[in-house]
Amino acid sequence: MSDATKHPADPANELASDNSAIDPRDFRNALGTFATGVTIVTAMAADGKPYGVTCNSFASVSLNPPLVLWSLGMFSAGLTIFQNASHFTVNVLGASQQALASQFAKSSNDKFAGVNWTPGLGNAPVLTDCVANFQCRAANRYYGGDHIIFLGAVEAYAYNRQEPLLFARGTFGRFIAGDGSKFS
Repeated sequence: MSDATKHPADPANELASDNSAIDPRDFRNALGTFATGVTIVTAMAADGKPYGVTCNSFASVSLNPPLVLWSLGMFSAGLTIFQNASHFTVNVLGASQQALASQFAKSSNDKFAGVNWTPGLGNAPVLTDCVANFQCRAANRYYGGDHIIFLGAVEAYAYNRQEPLLFARGTFGRFIAGDGSKFS
């Protein structure tokens, strides 16, 4: 008898359909135990209208070359905007920007109402007063189940020392510093 993990005969079929034995709601609950930062990813639509969406699937990929990724649901209203944009900006939110995260998480005709921003590379909006921003050239896209994974080549970035906004178990939170010792 082998201790090897049993894989389906066709993993692509499992990823592309409802054939998984894993309960989606319970899986989402388990993923929610992993605290993430909160971002708003922005791009400029072909018609010149700014677009943005709250996202917590942002991650670094590579330092050299500098690459990041994020993912968007296959049925998101803004999917075609990001698929056609030459650039996008990942705006990392600060602890005081919970309302902004909520504003961009909801469907709206004008998510940018009352929001201060400047055009970045490819005119992708760079939001004011964020903890960090990463201006990216859209390098590639990958299909991953019910999401599209966007790979960005970072062409410019900025950051400050403000406290980041965190998200875990379906709610926003803050970072609590430890005893000052560093990880090794």
